[in-house]
Amino acid sequence: MNVVTPLKSSLGPAESFLNRTHRLLIDGEWVDAKSGQTFETLNPATEEALASVALGNATDVDAAVAAARKAFDEGPWPSMLPAERQRILQKLGDLIEENGEELAWIESLDNGKPVKVARVADIPLTADLFHYMAAHARTREGHVVPTSDFAIPGAEFHAYTVEEPVGVVGLITPWNYPLLIAAGWQMAGALAAGNTVVLKPSEVTPLSITRFGELALEAGVPPGVINIVHGYGTDAGARLVEHPQVDKIGFTGSTRTGRGLLKSVADSNLKKVTLELGGKSPDIIFADADLDDAIAGVAMGVFFNQGECCCAGTRIYVEDKVYDKFVAGMVEEAKKIRLGSGQEPSTDMGPLVSQNQLNTVMGYIDAGKSDGATVAVGGARASDKGYFVQPTLFTDVDPDMSIVREEIFGPVASIERFSEIDDVVRRANDSDYGLGAGIWTTDVRKTHHVAKAVRAGTVFVNCYNVFDAAMPFGGYKQSGWGRNRGRQAFEAFTETKAVYVKLN
Repeated sequence: MNVVTPLKSSLGPAESFLNRTHRLLIDGEWVDAKSGQTFETLNPATEEALASVALGNATDVDAAVAAARKAFDEGPWPSMLPAERQRILQKLGDLIEENGEELAWIESLDNGKPVKVARVADIPLTADLFHYMAAHARTREGHVVPTSDFAIPGAEFHAYTVEEPVGVVGLITPWNYPLLIAAGWQMAGALAAGNTVVLKPSEVTPLSITRFGELALEAGVPPGVINIVHGYGTDAGARLVEHPQVDKIGFTGSTRTGRGLLKSVADSNLKKVTLELGGKSPDIIFADADLDDAIAGVAMGVFFNQGECCCAGTRIYVEDKVYDKFVAGMVEEAKKIRLGSGQEPSTDMGPLVSQNQLNTVMGYIDAGKSDGATVAVGGARASDKGYFVQPTLFTDVDPDMSIVREEIFGPVASIERFSEIDDVVRRANDSDYGLGAGIWTTDVRKTHHVAKAVRAGTVFVNCYNVFDAAMPFGGYKQSGWGRNRGRQAFEAFTETKAVYVKLN
């Protein structure tokens, strides 16, 4: 493994954007925070300041919610013809594509991921979700329902249902896919259904969603429909969750934070909630699998996006017959990964997003060593500058170790052996989480048996990290409530109204 020297000067096509003032988007205008305060966002490859951003607080959230409330109650967006709303969202998707190279560089500089990853994953997936949800803008409909005369004997009714937008939606989103999750997975469905939005993105990675806000205004999104307030979770985020004029919260983040959010919702106005929370996904490799494909696919499922993926397949279970060969192959895959600045074309894996995340991941690596697990590869920080961690694999683990049970959110995984299918299914399900799972086998009966038995919201078979706009994503157990993407994500931002019309 080698570390590419981090670039210090090249901002590529993001240079013009980074030299602007980065403010809050409220009621269609870019404004300073009411307090006048700002904060710096850092380049995680160099640990140097990248840009200054307005620091919003509860007061700014109140202003944003008021704008969103007015836009929903009085503005054109919810009452707009679906075809017109579709046209605007389609144009926004087009603008994301047209500005994709700039957005990819912004994402790489602010988050750390390689430009080449953002270029082929984050940006096109975000654009595709807007194109997909734009089509759904015209599918909000109801049903005529046959009724009995139970309520009023002899009476006839015309009974029907109507789908309506929820109202003002508050979104709180993470730093691992700053644009994709905030704009694509969350906002696209909310907007298509006719809602207005107040977004509190992660303060760690505020830049790409700010550029998205500029594109939204260019696409013709009316004032107040999209509002973006940068700030800290304990202030701006907390106010958004408890605000009595917010009708729904969409949250993506840790399970611990999700639990706290639910308590705040219960104490406020019982607003609706969608949660996409933590994961600790099992990846099961059977002896009949194509081992070369499995090694490459499992490695990608662990190390993609620096391991900062909620559904990363970090609990690896390998059948006895191929265990030694698989481990050796995984070690070689890890050693081939080139670490460095995300703007360097040869980089395969960039730095972790922040000093805090570096400390968290290294804490788990140290705990694994202390608990007696064997480091098969990696196990150390990769550079004195930048938040780089070596791709790390542990063997000889106990199922009760923290590295096996807890979400690490970094390039770290454990490998265990198994011999019986029922045993590996039991161990795969022995987790508080249920976000994703992987299965590697050429036996179709085994595929369907294990896919049904594993309790996870997404099951990848002979592949990993495959995402499509039309397929729902979400978790079982403590991995969350509801689904992002797909028809389910659109429906999650609607209310169903029942109407009875007495005819006689």
